[in-house]
Amino acid sequence: MRLPKTGKRIVTRKREQSVDQGSEDFAAFYERHRDPCFRAVLAAVPDRHQAEELTAEAFARAWAHWRKVRKHPAPAAWVVRTALNTRISWWRKRRREVAWEAGGPEREAGSDSAGGDATAADIALRAALRELPARQREVVVLRVFLDLDTKATAAVLGVAPGTVQAHLHRATKALRAELETNAEQEEVTL
Repeated sequence: MRLPKTGKRIVTRKREQSVDQGSEDFAAFYERHRDPCFRAVLAAVPDRHQAEELTAEAFARAWAHWRKVRKHPAPAAWVVRTALNTRISWWRKRRREVAWEAGGPEREAGSDSAGGDATAADIALRAALRELPARQREVVVLRVFLDLDTKATAAVLGVAPGTVQAHLHRATKALRAELETNAEQEEVTL
């Protein structure tokens, strides 16, 4: 039995409306979360240009999997996690091709590029963030830059909420000590 042509058109229109709605949802999501996600990735990645590329790649992947991503409890955290995972994958491939440099993956060429209108405090904070262990840096990015609660951060990282709190405590303690040391050194030089 054949469906009447009008029946096919209704199905097609519903599908088109669904795609249009998904596009509008993603566009609104992108506009709202583009800058916070970029700042979060920039806090974890020392190079501004690489952070831009990773963020763009993560948003492209979010668009490709938008039906799944929009149902995620924290889609912005999904984007940041995807960007950071992409960097890890990139580094693993590169590591096979290039011998380890003196500082490893965290000290790449151009790693001191702060970009734009960064103040001395911004540069010091980014440098201090880069000195943190990877998991502590991820917790700071998700909790502070993306303003996720402990439970959501734990879900994104696949760890217990207590682990998130412990990493955040250690990270803030280390950041505070590093920034105080930098401030004391600046006072001595002035």
